[in-house]
Amino acid sequence: MELKNIIYEKKDSLAWITLNRPNVRNAQNDDLRAEVLWALEDSRDDDNVRIIILTGAGDKAFSAGADISEFPKRTSADILRGKGKKRMTDLLREIPKPAIAMVNGLALGGGCELAMACDIIIASENAQFGQPEINVGVIPGAGGTQVLPRLVGEKKAKELVFTGAFISAQEALALGLVNKVVPQEKLRDTVMEMARAMLRHSPVILKLCKLAINKSLDLPLSIGMDYERDLFAMCFGTEDQKEGSKAFLEKRKPQYKGR
Repeated sequence: MELKNIIYEKKDSLAWITLNRPNVRNAQNDDLRAEVLWALEDSRDDDNVRIIILTGAGDKAFSAGADISEFPKRTSADILRGKGKKRMTDLLREIPKPAIAMVNGLALGGGCELAMACDIIIASENAQFGQPEINVGVIPGAGGTQVLPRLVGEKKAKELVFTGAFISAQEALALGLVNKVVPQEKLRDTVMEMARAMLRHSPVILKLCKLAINKSLDLPLSIGMDYERDLFAMCFGTEDQKEGSKAFLEKRKPQYKGR
C-alpha cells in the first residue's frame, strides 16, 4: 500500500506507526484509517515485530480526532454499512502483541479512543485528552462511551462526554487514563525504556497476558478466573516457560524463542 497519511517503520522488533497529517493535527480521515489498518495487519503478521508503537507527527497532537471535513457527507446508512468491519481500535485490542501509545499533544475524540485502544499510554506533559464529539453533534463512536468509563469511572466519563471538556496529562494520570507523564524531551526515551522492558520477556507469554487481561473486562469474575487458569496451564506447554524457569534457577538471562 502507498502510504500518504502515516509513516510506518519496523526496526529492532518494534513497529512504529506515526499519524502524519500534522497540518490538521493528525486528524483521522478515511485514507488515514485504511493505512493504519494495513500497518496494524502487517505488524500482526510479521513475527519479527513484537511491540507496536503509535504516535503522531510533530509535538502538538497525537490526533485531534476525526477529520470533521468529512462529516457533512456522512449518513446514518454509511455508518451502519461499516458495522462489523474491523476498525483501528478493534484491531489494536485483538492483536496479541503489546501496543504503546506515545501521546505528544492533543488526543481528542477518535485520537483519545485510539490511544485508549493501546495497552499502555505514555504522555508528554503538554498532552491533553478529551471526548469533544458533543461539540459537533455526535457521540463518541470508537470506545469513548465504553472504554473511558472502565478506565476513569462512570461519573468522570459522563462529565467528559457530556461537556466535551479536555483534561491535562496530569489529571489523566491521576484518573488512571495514562500510565506515565514525562517532559516532552524525554517522551521517546521513556517509551523505548518501556518497550525494552517488554522485549526482555517471552512474546508468547506476553500474548497470553494480553488475552487474559482483555478477557477480564468481558467476563464475570468466576468465569474469568477459570479462563486465567486455562491460559496459565497453556504456559506450561511452551518452550519459553521451560527456558524461563531454567534460566531463573541457573541465574542467567533467558533466551526466549517465542514458542
